[in-house]
Amino acid sequence: MDYAVVIHKAEEGGYWAEVPALPGCYTQGETIEETLTNVVEAIELHIEVMRQEGMPLPDSDAVRIESVTVNVPTAA
Repeated sequence: MDYAVVIHKAEEGGYWAEVPALPGCYTQGETIEETLTNVVEAIELHIEVMRQEGMPLPDSDAVRIESVTVNVPTAA
């Protein structure tokens, strides 16, 4: 399954990631690559716990993240 992941720069350095379709599923890493590796493990563990608790798994496409271009006027 594919899950949308949002990666943020951490104020203290490194990065942290969240999985919007899996509330409470977060992780961190020193690099984006490490964060992506860690988020795969976090998703797998999160899903394992959900299954153990008999919770239904949300659709992986329940959240979609897109980029848009916005024209921002320059300051005068």
